[in-house]
Amino acid sequence: MLSSATKPTIPVSEYPERWRRVQALMADHDLDLLLAYADDRATFGPAHARWLANFPVHFEPVCILMPGEGDPVMLVGPESDQYALLAGRIDDVRVLREFTHPDEDYPYATIQPLTAILADLGIDPAAIQRVGLGGWGLIGAGLWQALQAALPQAAWVDVENALCNLRAQKSPAEIEVIRYAYGIAEAGFQAAVDAIRAGVSERAVAAAIEAAMRKAGAEGTGIDTIVASGPNARPILARSTFRPIAGDDLVLLTIAPRYEGYHAAIGRAVLVGDPGAETRRALDVAITAQQTCYGVLRPGVEGRQVEAAGRQVVGAAGLGQYFLYSGVHSVGVIEFEPPIFGPSSPAIIQENMVISVDIPMFNAPWGGLRVEDGYLVTAAGAERLHDTPYLVQK
Repeated sequence: MLSSATKPTIPVSEYPERWRRVQALMADHDLDLLLAYADDRATFGPAHARWLANFPVHFEPVCILMPGEGDPVMLVGPESDQYALLAGRIDDVRVLREFTHPDEDYPYATIQPLTAILADLGIDPAAIQRVGLGGWGLIGAGLWQALQAALPQAAWVDVENALCNLRAQKSPAEIEVIRYAYGIAEAGFQAAVDAIRAGVSERAVAAAIEAAMRKAGAEGTGIDTIVASGPNARPILARSTFRPIAGDDLVLLTIAPRYEGYHAAIGRAVLVGDPGAETRRALDVAITAQQTCYGVLRPGVEGRQVEAAGRQVVGAAGLGQYFLYSGVHSVGVIEFEPPIFGPSSPAIIQENMVISVDIPMFNAPWGGLRVEDGYLVTAAGAERLHDTPYLVQK
């Protein structure tokens, strides 16, 4: 249940601590400069701007420019500067010419190319030899060409994974924010249970979920809310439609609110009537696999060992061919955040990580489902961050 007390937030004092950690990373990688790119694309886009500046990116892209010493600068488009000053945690906000559109005019904005901004900061662009780049995979070709043209002598170094690893272990404030996000997810789940019945459309249930989460404090979702019934539950990337829920349907729910930039993720299957013996057996197996993973989740183990415990349960039941993706990952400013602990990953589970264990079964003849829970890794093992029932029969 959500408390009526003051809602948790990330304190302003935490952001300079993050900047210093990034600068230590820069020293380790021998970087003269670091640019962390962010945009408003779902799931991954806003992460760097949110973690480094608490800025909820919208409409225009953003780069956090991190020098080797001193405070960062936020580089934005011409419509974002005042909102960045209002909402963000970086005081120096500049409009970057490389973010402007050639057909748009902003006669009262001060618009500077990257080289001029660097010069204003006392940095000689010609002296920049190595630039770290976060969010490389999100950057479009035009911006990438412009950045290279601005610093033609520089070697560009992909530091995406290194930046993500800085976020892996959560601070006490982050833990409380994420814990609250899971409370919001539970409110959404209860709204779904109350709304689900034969004849109600998937989108009507999704609307009930999102209304309840907004009322509880969600600012949005990390992924689209998934309500998929009957045959619509079969693929991994189900989306909610106008299909009416039928009697004897399995209804797949995936609920992932975003609160203060951080996420929670709960996946469940709700049974309407009797979806059949195969479906019920698959759900029982997924629940057992989830509980088995919980039993081995603790600091110091390779994450793939946790995932393997769940895969073994599903495989032993003859359902392994439906476990289609890496089922263990971190949760933070991205709902599906690195490190991701799939079978090929040697990453180690560490104390104060927030881990999502997602047991998937999809593309099966009977349909699809997932059982997904969130955990805080503690010194003694793991703490489940919500109390959502595994079996809901309507």
